Amino acid sequence: MAPQKTISAAAWLGLAAMGLLWGGSFLSVALLIRELPIYWVVAGRVTIAALVLWSYVLIKGLPVPPMRHYLWRFIVVGCLTSALPFLLITWAQHRIPSGLAGILNASTAIFGVLFAALFFADEKLGLRKGAGVILGVLGIVTVIGPDALHAFDLTSLSQLAMIAATISYGLSNVIGRRLLADLKPQVAAAGMLSGAAVFALPVAIVTSGPPPMSLMPSTWGALLYLSVMATGVTYLIYYRVLKSAGAGNTSLTTLIVAPVSIALGAVVLGESLSPSAYAGFGLIAFGLLVIDGRILARLKRINPVQT
Repeated sequence: MAPQKTISAAAWLGLAAMGLLWGGSFLSVALLIRELPIYWVVAGRVTIAALVLWSYVLIKGLPVPPMRHYLWRFIVVGCLTSALPFLLITWAQHRIPSGLAGILNASTAIFGVLFAALFFADEKLGLRKGAGVILGVLGIVTVIGPDALHAFDLTSLSQLAMIAATISYGLSNVIGRRLLADLKPQVAAAGMLSGAAVFALPVAIVTSGPPPMSLMPSTWGALLYLSVMATGVTYLIYYRVLKSAGAGNTSLTTLIVAPVSIALGAVVLGESLSPSAYAGFGLIAFGLLVIDGRILARLKRINPVQT
């Protein structure tokens, strides 16, 4: 049996950093769509992030692969990891709160683990990891509540768009590991975002015309945060964690994104939190502890079962 990918302490730090940065992305999108068309939110996000990362690659003197072999890989992974899910999420946030978007985004962990188990021998879905993921899903369901399923309307369609985005993320974790694993993480991230920009820029120009430049300072700030921190810096961390922890484990960062996005939505946008949200947070946190396994193992060592 192939050795299974595990989550090291360094990888958990990376997952936490990604969760915090990505959690803020939903607030940024909520602010941006007040002034920018959704296609330019996506195109601006991936283009600025790609420029930042290529600048980093050039300054560091990292080896750049031949584009004739890698351009199609960058476009495929870029569309699945960035362009398509970013578009779906941005469209959905016109009708659902940023906190709810973050919660639905957490289902990425489920698809990521399932796809990884299907495609990689070293990421089988064991009992402990499966139990942790189920706890996380129960937490998400608890936060959302059953009321969201009573009527199918544009809000319901927006929630389905969020789920479609998470499926795209889950597939991209697997495909990214297969197509870009031999590259430096910084180069893979820069190439993937460039591939997303190759797709997103023409779509934005055709659908929305030239980009609007007269924006409020808060909108520019949101765009810079979304592009540089929540996309560029986060993807640098993402590919490092992907190499060490595997595709399924990397997708678990979305279980951290959910509480961050809800908290920011409540504080900045005045989105309300119900008691069920706090109960859901508890289940999500417990699911993370079960998935990690180390804290539970330490508890067993401290309090061994008497036989």
